[in-house]
Formats: sequence, C-alpha cells, structure tokens
Amino acid sequence: MARAEIFNKRENEKKKQARRAEKQKRKEERKLSGKGNGLDDMIAYVDENGVITSTPPENIDKKIEINPEEIIISTPKKEEVPATILKGRVEHYNTAKGYGFIKDLGGTEKYFFHINSVLAEIAENDIVTFDLERGKKGMNAVNISPIDKSAD
Repeated sequence: MARAEIFNKRENEKKKQARRAEKQKRKEERKLSGKGNGLDDMIAYVDENGVITSTPPENIDKKIEINPEEIIISTPKKEEVPATILKGRVEHYNTAKGYGFIKDLGGTEKYFFHINSVLAEIAENDIVTFDLERGKKGMNAVNISPIDKSAD
C-alpha cells in the first residue's frame, strides 16, 4: 500500500514538472514570435477628427484655442413651468385604507392619491382641484381640495 502511494506521488510530481516546462516553452515561443511586445502594442492615438490609429500624430504643435467659459459641463437648468391647477373627479376612494384615484377631467389619465394629500373632506364622485407630483410608480395627485358646488 505504501509503495502505491509513493508511486502516485512521483507520478504527480512528474506531471507538475511537465506542465511547468510546457508553460515555460509556450512563454518563450510568444517572446520569439513577436506577439505581445508589451506596452508599445497597446498604445493608440486619436487624431483631431477622433479617428483612432496606431501611429502618432504628425502635427503635434497644431493647437486650437478653447474658451473655458464656452464649455458646458452639466445639463442645462430646468425652466420653470408655471403650475397649472388640474381638475378631476374622484373615481375611487377607500376611506378605510386611506387612498384613492382621481380621473383628470381634461384627459383620460387617472392619478393615485393618499389621504395625507387631501386638504379638506372629499368623497367619491366629487369634483376636485389638485397638483401633480412624481411618486415611486408614476404621477400622484397632491394638494387635493374639493370645488364648491355653490360657486358654479
């Protein structure tokens, strides 16, 4: 039994040395073949037109003056959009859970609202005014207040 283990260890060691020798041989072949000369093969140049080449540019002294004030780094500022008061009808309102949906009278959109966004008492089928605010899953109605029916 001990003899078989020694034999296996010797065989394994011979295999390891053969793999190391093969790896060293492949490394030497790569060096001689010229592939992978190192960093020089990896360098790329970009000319004034944005074309990538392997040759360095001829006219290095050709410089263009750039005014630093003309460089725009960020996105343009968002223009202020005047807030429009929207009108809608309360389609669904679950008072127990504290949420509902308002259908816009000017279109077919429905907007979710929460009881915290309601400024006065409302009920289903009431006509209300509201603003919109972006929520996690879309636009939400906020600042909801009923329209006085006596004012019409």
